[in-house]
Amino acid sequence: MDTQTPADPFAVTTEAQLRALYAEPLELAVKKVSPRIEATARAWIASSPFCVLSTVGSRGVHATPRGDAPGFVAVEPDGTLLIPDRRGNNRLDALRDILEDSRVSVIFFVPGASEVLRIHGTARISADPALTGRFPERGKTPTTVLVVTVQDLFMQCAKSIMRSRLWDGKARPTGLPTMGQLIASHSGRDLDSAAYDRDAPARLEQTMY
Repeated sequence: MDTQTPADPFAVTTEAQLRALYAEPLELAVKKVSPRIEATARAWIASSPFCVLSTVGSRGVHATPRGDAPGFVAVEPDGTLLIPDRRGNNRLDALRDILEDSRVSVIFFVPGASEVLRIHGTARISADPALTGRFPERGKTPTTVLVVTVQDLFMQCAKSIMRSRLWDGKARPTGLPTMGQLIASHSGRDLDSAAYDRDAPARLEQTMY
């Protein structure tokens, strides 16, 4: 008697199959990636009280929350990120992953803003007192600091947060860079950021689903 589970006839197993299901990405979506943290990304990170750190290791993949007062993640002059490891449950899932595989991804959220900043790079763990001592909170310093070397970054559009209504009722922070300003800065293109932002609500509404 054959007890094998029948194959899923709708399973997508190759990139060619995947691409056949979706339209080609817009040129701007492909070229909005930046290899560095510049002024607009710094401003976004300085306004962010919350991010999600993604890692991978022999025990699988992990996505762990990191949060504190806005700007708790420091950006060094060379664009390196410093993420203090505040007290948690001591499972150390993400940190153990990084010991095996230094690749990380970090998504920065700003309450009231529907876009998010995605950063990819590599990380190392430091217990250097000169670093941990830069992040005191209520008289306590973090045990370690993650030092993240950025390889690329880009903004993710507002659709997912708009669909989820995550920030309904919360105003966007004054002075926060707009999506148009961020894309223009990250892509290096001569983009009319004001026009991009002006047209964004209608464009997003038309392409929400």
